[in-house]
Amino acid sequence: MNTQTPFVERSTRASQAGLVLALLVLLAAISAPWWAERSSQRLLTEILYTLALAQMWNLLAGYGGLLSVGQQGFVGLGGYCLVVLGLQFGLNPFLIVPLAGVVTALVAIPTAAVLFRLRGAYFAVGTWVVAEVFRLIVANTASVGGGSGTSITQTVTGIPAWWRESTTLWLAIALGGGATLAVYWLLRSRHGLALTAVRDSEPAAESLGVSVARMKWFVYIAAAAGCGMVGALIFITKLRIAPEAAFSMDWTAAMFFVVIIGGIGTIEGPIVGTLIYFVLRQFLSDYGSWYMIVLGCVAVAFMLWIPRGVWGLMSSRFDLHFFPVQRRVRFASTQEKQP
Repeated sequence: MNTQTPFVERSTRASQAGLVLALLVLLAAISAPWWAERSSQRLLTEILYTLALAQMWNLLAGYGGLLSVGQQGFVGLGGYCLVVLGLQFGLNPFLIVPLAGVVTALVAIPTAAVLFRLRGAYFAVGTWVVAEVFRLIVANTASVGGGSGTSITQTVTGIPAWWRESTTLWLAIALGGGATLAVYWLLRSRHGLALTAVRDSEPAAESLGVSVARMKWFVYIAAAAGCGMVGALIFITKLRIAPEAAFSMDWTAAMFFVVIIGGIGTIEGPIVGTLIYFVLRQFLSDYGSWYMIVLGCVAVAFMLWIPRGVWGLMSSRFDLHFFPVQRRVRFASTQEKQP
């Protein structure tokens, strides 16, 4: 006779195919310094660090329920770690990237202590105010260049151009891919279940024994560290830093646009949104200020008519999950012999 044996499905056909595709893309990206032009490498680096920023904002807002419009504060602090640790202490710029994550995580601790006293829109406005405070402090500090900024070319002096470009790309791969995998592993753990419970309903999560405060602290500090590392990498590529550029609202706007277009609250959403963002930028870059206007209109249109984003729409319609975080119970037929 036939019986149904239950089992837990931890992956899908789409996730298995996606793993193979991801490995091929990863190998191609790592080997890019040997076959791609420098302009292509720089574009790939920008795509990857934008993906890392988007995953951090998605973790914060999409899974943690913390709507921040001030993540540029940590991007800027990460960039200025190059000035302090690179120009003044002489550290290797590529070593500064992980150190920038440590510095911004430490700065995020007292910042969170203040911001978590606020709720809803007040929290969002508070994050922007904090970012502006960081910018004003840096702009009024003469030792780091003040308001006019400073060149950081000296930090990469002595590093051959090929190694500088290649190492920058490899760090971008580590940050973009690492941020995606880190969010995936987090959501597959019991902490991920706690995090989504906090996002959906704080009172319900507390009633189940989840420490809401602890989860918020964790995602806020983790997102700050990620943005800090990306900020350091960004200004390695630019070789000059100024407060207006480092603490620009454009960084958070890009994160917001990518996540909203791709699909907030999904791991695949920031990947899809990043690709759409760069395609739109390529086609609209010659239109001056209209470029930002069109991007804004697209974001508003998605929020009104496709609030779940491109990937949210596709996953619900075709049941596609390249990063399945749910565990589903399936039943397999087994044949039993009659006595």
